[in-house]
Amino acid sequence: MSNKYPYQILPFKHVRFNDHELLLVNEAGDFYFISIDDFDKFIGYGLPKKNDVFLDLKSNHFLIDTNIAEVIDLLSTKYRTRKRFLNQFTSLHMMVITYRCNHKCRYCQVSSEDSGSYRWDMSPETARRIVDYIFCSPSDEIKIEFQGGEPLLNWETVKETIEYAEQKNKKSRKALEFVVSTNLTLIDRNKLDYLKFHNVYISTSLDGPKSIHDKNRLLRTGGSSYDLFIKKLELTRNILGPDKVSALMTTTKDNLYRITDVVDEYIKLGFDGVFFRALNPYGLAAKNESLHYPIEEFVKSFKEGLKYIIRLNLKGIRFVEYYSTLLLSRILTHFPTGFVDLQSPSGAGICGVIYDYNGDVYPSDEARMLARMGDKRFLMGNVFKDTYYEIFHGKVMTEIVEKSCVETMPGCATCAFQIYCGADPIRNYLETKDIVGHRPTSDFCKKNKEIIKFLFEIIKDNDEDVQDVLWSWITKRDLKEIRGESFSRYSNQY
Repeated sequence: MSNKYPYQILPFKHVRFNDHELLLVNEAGDFYFISIDDFDKFIGYGLPKKNDVFLDLKSNHFLIDTNIAEVIDLLSTKYRTRKRFLNQFTSLHMMVITYRCNHKCRYCQVSSEDSGSYRWDMSPETARRIVDYIFCSPSDEIKIEFQGGEPLLNWETVKETIEYAEQKNKKSRKALEFVVSTNLTLIDRNKLDYLKFHNVYISTSLDGPKSIHDKNRLLRTGGSSYDLFIKKLELTRNILGPDKVSALMTTTKDNLYRITDVVDEYIKLGFDGVFFRALNPYGLAAKNESLHYPIEEFVKSFKEGLKYIIRLNLKGIRFVEYYSTLLLSRILTHFPTGFVDLQSPSGAGICGVIYDYNGDVYPSDEARMLARMGDKRFLMGNVFKDTYYEIFHGKVMTEIVEKSCVETMPGCATCAFQIYCGADPIRNYLETKDIVGHRPTSDFCKKNKEIIKFLFEIIKDNDEDVQDVLWSWITKRDLKEIRGESFSRYSNQY
């Protein structure tokens, strides 16, 4: 330690949090709220060593007055833990089984085809070839997700893929999991018995109450998609069990201003959480301007919905908002989440990859959607034409990794929220024709900044009941277990 200064300041970023406080965040994601007066003393080396702020900054690794090597070792361990997702390259493998669909949703981001357009089906041969490539992945965890269109319209290829992958895994011995992303309306008892036997999970779509769901999720043959969905949801849960079925909403202008109604609908139908997801401008969603809204309106609705969900939890109704949980996990722990959009470098191609019906490979679902719009900028290769190495170590993946590290991206490199956020090179390219993008005009950036700041506001309020709710989400435990008590305290804040 230099005799010139009483302590050494470690690297950190900061942001003005309110009129009298700053938020400091170090390279490992530890954070601290500090008054402007104390901050001036801190950076001017004027904090007394017995001062509480000094001790807090030292314990949170913003300054050091002892052996710096030990602290650097600890910070590097935390940082490596956050980057551990790189060791599971690539665990999520999505397969576009068909573009055919019995729905014609107003916001369809993949531009689905009519149910009779069989040329858009993935053949069993292609599926087997893809599975061969999937098992080249060094990850010891493999999740195969069937997408569409409506995957159940190409049921034979779904079965062929499951059985071939299981056969391959007898030798590979990976943790293998299957998910079918389906609107459920074509499900029947025979299919469900098969899915149960092979321990397959279901991911479905629910946009809210009947009036909202039916308005946007249209059956090609007419009639209420909601009524059929409810009937098939009950059948699916009866056979597979409620824990095997999850749902995802798409936020349009129709449910944006009815976010509490959406939450109530999810709870009424027995779901244990919701993912508030903004509309992605691909496919029909890009063309149908009646569905669009400013990102600021989404953030406003997000906050309203999150406050409502917290209040429900405090009343004894366990229900989770999943995007908040992902961000809170990144803020309050040092463990990686594996979520593609919150990684640096981008999780596109690293955390997940998608195989088109014809064997083309893209780094993300959004890249595949972009290709459907006529731009194959992110085509990584084809399983019949290119080797695994050429696909996953080729030009596309190399460029994504090089240009999606938030630590070096303009606007991200100095952002206090950098360590909690990630990069979306495909969305950047869609908006600017440059995969680095432009942060001041990026909806992705605006959304994440505002939501992360809002979560920090909740954390700073330090309401015990609310903190217990947040930790119950992060740790996937019951609220009473978190508290270690049978009685509950009630907060009026939310």
